[in-house]
Amino acid sequence: MHNNHDRSARLLDVGGLEPPQPMVLILEALDTLGPDERLRVMIDRDPVPLYQVLSRYGCAHRTTPCEARYEVLIWQVPDCGDA
Repeated sequence: MHNNHDRSARLLDVGGLEPPQPMVLILEALDTLGPDERLRVMIDRDPVPLYQVLSRYGCAHRTTPCEARYEVLIWQVPDCGDA
């Protein structure tokens, strides 16, 4: 069952690109991501190095294998503390 966030996610297909291009394009897209937006990334390999960067950006993710590719859904985690 898909939720509204999956359907309303902005799609970024970085398949076929050589590193570091996928990471560069994903980070550029994150810079423009609104607080209620989701980024849906399609990529040819599991982007393990990306996950630590997402954590530093204050983002969460869900990775789903999709045939010979991976779908990574990324969203911002709201601040919970009093900074």
